[in-house]
Amino acid sequence: MGEEGFDFQVDHIISVIKDSGAEVVGLQFPEGFKRKSPAIAAQIESGTSVNVIISGNPCFGACDIDVALLDKVDMLFHFGHAPLDDNGLAGKTFFIEVRSRADVTEVVRKALPELSGHRICLITTVQHVHKLEDACRILETGGKECVIGRGDSKIAYPGQVLGCNFSAGRGEECDEYLYIGSGEFHPLGVSLATGKNVLIADPFVNEVRHADPSRVLRQRSAVIAKSLDAKVFGIIVSSKPGQERMQLAQDLKDLAVRHGMSAHIFTMDLVTPDQLLQFRVDAFVNTACPRLAVDEVGRFSAPMLTPQEFEIVLGERSWEALVFDEITGDCP
Repeated sequence: MGEEGFDFQVDHIISVIKDSGAEVVGLQFPEGFKRKSPAIAAQIESGTSVNVIISGNPCFGACDIDVALLDKVDMLFHFGHAPLDDNGLAGKTFFIEVRSRADVTEVVRKALPELSGHRICLITTVQHVHKLEDACRILETGGKECVIGRGDSKIAYPGQVLGCNFSAGRGEECDEYLYIGSGEFHPLGVSLATGKNVLIADPFVNEVRHADPSRVLRQRSAVIAKSLDAKVFGIIVSSKPGQERMQLAQDLKDLAVRHGMSAHIFTMDLVTPDQLLQFRVDAFVNTACPRLAVDEVGRFSAPMLTPQEFEIVLGERSWEALVFDEITGDCP
């Protein structure tokens, strides 16, 4: 299913702009929707008298508002994500969640016989949260008990999971999980956070599959092993509004010092292998987007650890207690 299967709410955006009196409007899209941006900008300019500026910067979530563009426009429409509780930019930023029009009923029925447990927790991304009640009814008709977790303060909708927050799954007692959506990262995160089976129901290809964290665990174990002899660590802090965890970075630096190690804090907006190439350290510790260390594994000039993996390296956490890093409502 292409972009036609999503609702970009262009008529609503035009109405909001007309009511606001704005003259310059910014648009920000995640990578998967960027190709749609010229057509949407053309529709908005045709339906209003505004000048539209499109952000060309990478966008990884609601944590990643284009602050530089926000300073140049009267309002910014951010597509594909629900608002976070603490980005502090909601006054001029309007979130267009881009809900999916995909029918999930067929793939949920297909998943039903693959679920071995009785009490099933439903999880998904913001694109499908409006379909969870339909999915629940199917599960209950099939003899299952269905629960939808509320999540912490960073979660906008019950059942919603982010790439950095799995609290909607962790907060409910259940036998296993059913994730509605495409991709592997979100269900893998829930599997590692809970230690339970996560079944993926992908409505775009009508496919049911099990989340298998074994490959990621092997990769993460290899990164930890490469860091065991490290003496100098570079702790990465993002300057993005929803990712900045300076207090955590300082706590990790203090922890390194207590263990007789050397640690330095580096702050930057976009964290890439090229950005870190000139910093000579034995290993990095990432406090920016939790997906960074996993998605870019092997591409950095030194091993890139998560905070939890850093604790394993220092002997503060057992290998068996390895989980994905999260940015939760109670993060420092």
